[in-house]
Amino acid sequence: MHILMIEDDMDLGRALQSALRLEGHTSTWLRRAADAPLKLDPAEQEAVLLDLGLPDGSGQDLLQRWRQQGASTPIVVMTARSALEDKLAGFDGGADDYVVKPFELPELLVRLRAVLRRAAQQASDIWQFGALTIEPRRHRALLNGEALALSPREYQLLFELAKERGAVLAKPLLAQRLEPLGEALDFGALEVHLSNLRRKIGAERIGTQRGVGYWLESL
Repeated sequence: MHILMIEDDMDLGRALQSALRLEGHTSTWLRRAADAPLKLDPAEQEAVLLDLGLPDGSGQDLLQRWRQQGASTPIVVMTARSALEDKLAGFDGGADDYVVKPFELPELLVRLRAVLRRAAQQASDIWQFGALTIEPRRHRALLNGEALALSPREYQLLFELAKERGAVLAKPLLAQRLEPLGEALDFGALEVHLSNLRRKIGAERIGTQRGVGYWLESL
């Protein structure tokens, strides 16, 4: 999972990047509103941690612009603004959660996990797809209660498909999510990893829409 973080405080930014890394997430850290993307791309930003008080602009303006463009990317606001009207403005502007500074990093990570879980339409930290179970925090998957011997790339691929919960995930989008910090994964390599994953979880669990992409079945 790749997280976009927009935060101008150097100490907090470093601590957040380290905590996200331990959670198994990659991240891009920006410190100015001017450096923020004009639009959110689901292939590049799977969630956003957004400070409202940026040195050159307002995070609230970024939030409202992205939501007005139709972006559905989960966004967690981080701010020292604790007044009720500020919280209401944040939620009305499209924030999925609102965390008041100072906060403890474990609290923020729990809130981020909850937001991502809701986005994936899952009720708990254990995701169930019929006989297939995915445990994101432990980075593992089980079939009929037995742990699967998945490579890191195979697990990442399964997790990305699981987040969409039955929707078709376009091949270019999937290839980019597997390499969020660099050039998208080669389609040939993607097919190899898909083939290996199908062999381990059952070929019938991954559907294919030719020329478009893939989805995960709940069997």
